[in-house]
Amino acid sequence: MADISRVATQMAESYDASQITMVGGELALPDREEIIEILGDIKKLLFPAYFASGESKGDSASFAETLLYSIYGRIKKQISLSLSFKEKKNLAEHAEEIASCFIEALPEVHRVLLTDVEAAYEGDPAAQSKEEIVFTYPGFYAIFVYRVAHLLYCDGVPFVPRVMTEHAHALTGIDINPGATIGEYFFIDHGTGIVIGETTIIGNRVRLYQGVTLGALSPRKGQILSGVKRHPTIRDNVTIYSGASILGGDTIIGEGAVIGGNSFICESVADGARVSIKLPELIIKETKK
Repeated sequence: MADISRVATQMAESYDASQITMVGGELALPDREEIIEILGDIKKLLFPAYFASGESKGDSASFAETLLYSIYGRIKKQISLSLSFKEKKNLAEHAEEIASCFIEALPEVHRVLLTDVEAAYEGDPAAQSKEEIVFTYPGFYAIFVYRVAHLLYCDGVPFVPRVMTEHAHALTGIDINPGATIGEYFFIDHGTGIVIGETTIIGNRVRLYQGVTLGALSPRKGQILSGVKRHPTIRDNVTIYSGASILGGDTIIGEGAVIGGNSFICESVADGARVSIKLPELIIKETKK
């Protein structure tokens, strides 16, 4: 049988040697499952016919008000728990202020999301209706979660925004950092494998296909680069096809540019440019019958 006492002692020594809080102390973390449930309620609030059809019959204002009160109280608690990680004074007041701003911003989030629905419908001939996009498209779900999480990120809330976007990442394979800045009419087609870094700036009417990376040139300097623009800027009306990698904080993709599949870009591209890689030679040998 294993020597449980010896292993327990080794674990305790490892806890003590760690540079992060492991046991005891005053570290209080938010509830991951509760955050995901709050996301579900926000989804019901913004698109009730799709995700709350049995609950939203009758007076729509009363339905929204009841749900908003619930979301407000629950998100305020999670914000307070998150803020306790980095501040102690005026914690309740700060959490209440952020939660209030969050609730006030939801109508604007709804407006912008409807532009994303429009972009998806315009850009995808396989879409049979806008309703199908809201109800089924993983790319739209990832954008929805990002837009909600971005509100909290901008208010400096730890943990909660990343819990939200990593939940969407796990479900969809689309990794959008909540710190990215993304304009209206944003469309992700297929989506799997897309990565959008924290300091990425994306304009309006941008379209991304699967496997696109908007990343940093090198993260080797670690925390020294925290807060530094490390990811590219994508101007309005840009299309980036599958497998393309665009890297670096100084890299700007000009308005209306089209980036071909599997391109690897570390320098700026002019407005209206068409970028593609030279196709490799394809050799087909027919077998003899």
